[in-house]
Amino acid sequence: MARLNVKIADLELKNPVMTASGTFGYGLEFADLMPLDGIGGIIVKGTTLKPREGNDYPRMAETASGMLNCVGLQNKGVDYFCEHIYPQIKDINTNMIVNVSGSSPEDYAECAARIDALDNIPAIELNISCPNVKDGGMAFGVTCAGAASVVKAVRQAYHKTLIVKLSPNVTDIAEIARAVEAEGADSVSLINTLMGMAIDIEKRRTLLSINTGGLSGPCVKPVALRMVWQVAKAVKIPVIGLGGINSAKDAIEFLMAGATAIEIGTANFLDPAISIKVRDGINEWLDSHGCQSVNEIIGVV
Repeated sequence: MARLNVKIADLELKNPVMTASGTFGYGLEFADLMPLDGIGGIIVKGTTLKPREGNDYPRMAETASGMLNCVGLQNKGVDYFCEHIYPQIKDINTNMIVNVSGSSPEDYAECAARIDALDNIPAIELNISCPNVKDGGMAFGVTCAGAASVVKAVRQAYHKTLIVKLSPNVTDIAEIARAVEAEGADSVSLINTLMGMAIDIEKRRTLLSINTGGLSGPCVKPVALRMVWQVAKAVKIPVIGLGGINSAKDAIEFLMAGATAIEIGTANFLDPAISIKVRDGINEWLDSHGCQSVNEIIGVV
């Protein structure tokens, strides 16, 4: 077997395969379907300072080679997570990472600070695609100033590995990546979903309750791959790639483009054990190509 272990700042991963936030619950839901300790990390669903109800239904729609969602970060808040979810996941033998969302830099920072106190959560992933309520609803992640403001606030309150999840709905994603790196991000993950829409032509209305939603699945992979390649060349911190990964081949493309690790998202809905299959497929490819470590192929393109 080739060596699959990689490192994201201070975070040691037994292999480069993780699951993406919002597609794998808290990991517990998949415990009977695959060995949770067989992958490098699990990024649990988005957590906010206060409970959120999410958007009205319908909030998911199938599209060509993908899906749209506007779930709206439904969760019971960080205090509920700390009191009820954390005790159930703290002993899972992999990196349990919390995705953190907010509506102001202060919200992000306070939420991160409460997670910082949890011994067995070694990292957080900041979702900066959230709307800034103080700035007319524009997402933090679409401007350098907005992205930097969140990372700066969180970096002062959070002392473990800080991953920042970048929005693809921007003109220059490398510029955003450099901005968050300058404020102390330890890593960036990309891409979050692309903004999309679907229409029911018989009912003459949009399929989603709030009209638009995040597009994910195989259809976004070429865009995600291009952005990972661009960002990996623009920053010195590790890059985590995601977007349309459905196979070991897909994952290897992201690694060759410069990603140190990858996340699998929408594919979890089709095959709950896909992350294990991707892990094994990476190992088989490395063995068949005479590679002793996955690090030999990271960033070769």
